[in-house]
Parts: sequence; C-alpha cells; structure tokens
Amino acid sequence: MKFITIKKHTVCVILAVLAIICSIVGVCCAVKAISSPKAQYTIVIDAGHGGRDGGAVGRVTGETESYLNLQFALKLKSICEEYGFKVVLTRKDMNGLYSAFASNKKRSEMEKRMEIIGKANADMVVSIHMNSFSNSSARGAQVFYAQEHAEFENFAQCVQDALNEKMPYAKKLAKPSDFYVINKTTLPSLLVECGFLSNAEEEKLLVNENYQEDFCYVLFYGILSYFSVK
Repeated sequence: MKFITIKKHTVCVILAVLAIICSIVGVCCAVKAISSPKAQYTIVIDAGHGGRDGGAVGRVTGETESYLNLQFALKLKSICEEYGFKVVLTRKDMNGLYSAFASNKKRSEMEKRMEIIGKANADMVVSIHMNSFSNSSARGAQVFYAQEHAEFENFAQCVQDALNEKMPYAKKLAKPSDFYVINKTTLPSLLVECGFLSNAEEEKLLVNENYQEDFCYVLFYGILSYFSVK
C-alpha cells in the first residue's frame, strides 16, 4: 500500500492560514526553521500503558500496544516541536508511571499521568492508544472525547475529520467515552485509537515507521484545524 502523505507542504499551507486567522507567529517562524521558536501552544502527549501493562498485542507481529503507543507519541512530539509547539510527554520510555510500592498499580499510574498533565500548563491533551477487538475484520482509527466534557467534541471531530480524509478506513465521527485521562482533565483533550492490532492488515501498517510518521502528520493537521476554527 502506498502511504498517504500529508507532511510539510500541507502543514505549511494550514499554518499560513492560521497565521492570518490566529496570528500564530511562533509557529510560522518554526516553519521557516528559525532556531528556538517561541512556543505558542503546549500539548501533552500521553502514550498509553507501559511497564507491566503492555495493553493489546498484535496477532501477527506480537508487538505490544505500549511500545507502539510510545513510537507514535515520539513521532508526534517531533512534528509538533518542528512547528513550534512545546511538548510534554507523560511517558518517555517503556517503563510504567506507577509507584513500585503502590498496592493498586493502575490507580497509581493514572494519578501520575494526571499529575504530569496538571503541572504542564498545557493547552490540550492527546492520548495515544491502539485498539483490539474479537472480530478481526474491525479496523480504522477512532477519536474519542470525554463524555463529561462535551464541549471538547469539536476538538475531537477536527482530528477525526483529518484522519477520515487522509487515512484508510478511519471512522467518520468522533465518539464520547469515559477514558480516565480525558475525563479527568478540564483541558481540550482526546484519545485516539490509531488502529486495530487485532486486524492483520492494519497491524502491519501500525508497526511500519513510514505509516506511523504519516499518521502523526495527519494528527497534527487535525490539531491545527482545531485552532483555525476555534
């Protein structure tokens, strides 16, 4: 499959539009490769799972969700920083965020993620995950927003629209859900299931670095689209 490419030309176009609409001077400077651009926005990128919690597992490659979440998060971080955003990662490696002494590791993990988000002074949160389902035909990227914060539906839909336009089989509509990280923050936030590890064809794409980079450019495009209509 030929990977769908959005990359620098399209990103530069929407950044130019944003410069007119929102006067995002720092982002435009970043496109021109000026050193140390002033960050106009701060984004928290949350790579789900980690440590003893590997998440879903690919049926063909055996790759874990926790590893792939981190790879997507790091690529998205690089793209965001290239265009002048400040990025805070909740997880920077394969280790879990829970305390080694916690009796409830899952709770400890979630509390640490929320602590990082709370200290980041961020403008938005994007949580990265991989999906899995008993029906191996299920596929396609899906964006979720907090059911307790319906006001962030627009943010999620901007990203879902970008994915639907540029990536194969992506869903059309963002959906509300009760995922802890996005429900517990008051910032514009979304959780994206990048694809299904339970689908053999999609799994092969998700482990491909070129596909990962293309996908993250589309995510970033969706984020910029949100700022243009905000």
